[in-house]
Amino acid sequence: MQPFLTHTGIVAPLPRPDVDTDQIIPKQFLKRLGRTGFEDALFYDWRVDGSGAPRAFVLNDPRYAGASVLVAGPNFGCGSSREHAVWALHDFGFRVVLAPSFADIFASNAVANGFLAARIDETTAAALVQLAESSPGSRVTVDLAAQRVTAPGIEAPIDVDARARQRLLDGLDDIGLILRHEDAIRRYEAAHAAAR
Repeated sequence: MQPFLTHTGIVAPLPRPDVDTDQIIPKQFLKRLGRTGFEDALFYDWRVDGSGAPRAFVLNDPRYAGASVLVAGPNFGCGSSREHAVWALHDFGFRVVLAPSFADIFASNAVANGFLAARIDETTAAALVQLAESSPGSRVTVDLAAQRVTAPGIEAPIDVDARARQRLLDGLDDIGLILRHEDAIRRYEAAHAAAR
């Protein structure tokens, strides 16, 4: 994983509460074996109608093309524990989701995949949605080290669990965390083998 320090990108608004992982990536797209190739599946049922025609949805709006910061409503990522939801967001081009709250498993999956899911208060969320809707193409900067989000006329704190924040800043996935203790593991294994 690459360390996550700061990110600046176009913000897309999705101010719905309780966006669940079944909507982020519907079940029919969970058959792939790899972690990539899910960009077309992101919010599929909201983006495409039954005949395959595009619906009126924020991610189909060319004014938000290339958006990499998603501002969502509370309880984002609730529902089933599918890691594919984070993969689909990442494959589509998002690097950050800002919301008042996240489902715990979604937040854990985000960190494990080097993706930032940062909490912001409802006032900041509303201000960012207002900015994105009134000035499509607006860019925001999310600074994980400083724990701040800034945009034209907006500067506010972001909240990220301390352990998650450090993992992202260091660019450590689960294996990277384990390898930080490689010397201790080798000592243990050597002592265990000698004792046997």
